[in-house]
Amino acid sequence: MDPFLASLALAPVLTAWTAARTRAITRAFPPRGRFIETRAGRLHVVDSGEGLLPVVFLHGASGNVRTWEPALGRRLGRLGRTILIDRPGHGFSERRAGRATVALDHQAGAVIDVLDVLGLPRAVIVAHSLAGALACRLALDHGDRVAGLVLLAPVTHPWPGGVHWYYRVAATPLIGPLFAWTLVLPLGELWMKRSIQGVFMPQSVSASYSDEAAIALVLRPRQFMANAEDVAGLFREVAAQAPRYAEIACPVTVISGNQDSVVWTHLHSLGTARDVTQTRLVLLDGVGHGPHHAAPDQVVEEIERMLAASTRGMQPGDQPSRLEPGQTGRAAS
Repeated sequence: MDPFLASLALAPVLTAWTAARTRAITRAFPPRGRFIETRAGRLHVVDSGEGLLPVVFLHGASGNVRTWEPALGRRLGRLGRTILIDRPGHGFSERRAGRATVALDHQAGAVIDVLDVLGLPRAVIVAHSLAGALACRLALDHGDRVAGLVLLAPVTHPWPGGVHWYYRVAATPLIGPLFAWTLVLPLGELWMKRSIQGVFMPQSVSASYSDEAAIALVLRPRQFMANAEDVAGLFREVAAQAPRYAEIACPVTVISGNQDSVVWTHLHSLGTARDVTQTRLVLLDGVGHGPHHAAPDQVVEEIERMLAASTRGMQPGDQPSRLEPGQTGRAAS
């Protein structure tokens, strides 16, 4: 039988299997936080601890709020109040604007909506990989709400070349949903271990990493297509905003490895240090795309350094610019 016809014949079976596996994965890794209404839809947010200045964590491609745990775990408790957000369409967050959600100004606005609902005037933003571009957009468009940026192996600048073929396919109208509902889950689960190893090399990750980080959540069809749209549209977004980086007024710390084969350190991290004059650049020797996995204590220390600088002069209980829950920053200014 012709392979194409064979794949069409198997499509109903693969779709049914994918639907069943999607339900199983969702049950295995349920949401852990609350849901906050934003312009992008309801976002899944894990809000923990107490502190003068919150730290907002934004995951990269293929991630969710759990991806911080294998690396930082209990160390998060040292940072006071931490707010982990599933970006729109990822984990358990909605993506009501569809493909328009690729726009970083839209995602940045959704993060600000979370801060507004929680009554938080400012925050330190910690972002990994793809979310580095989103963190920069927050500092560009909402500078009064960003106390500082800590960027881990960030994507910030346009790069030569493209993206993996499966992102292009999954982001394509009509073909994308067929691909996501038939082949992504079986192939993704088959290749998951090798893919994770490729991301973090030359470091290794534990055998339990995929479960601890709930990586399988991204293989669900809607989440995979959202992830693919973000990755496929990222070049256009960073190309548009990179010329503005000199406008970033907050302090920035970039932590990257010199052996990162996923996001080129010499292009993105060094480019950020070049374009944002108040950047502290920390290069880790022999480290790949997971600096927070390779050097978690050093990463937490750098976040603590940022918090200390941003809260200098503040006193416990001193909240002169605190927003009331549900009040917008614009209304308070």
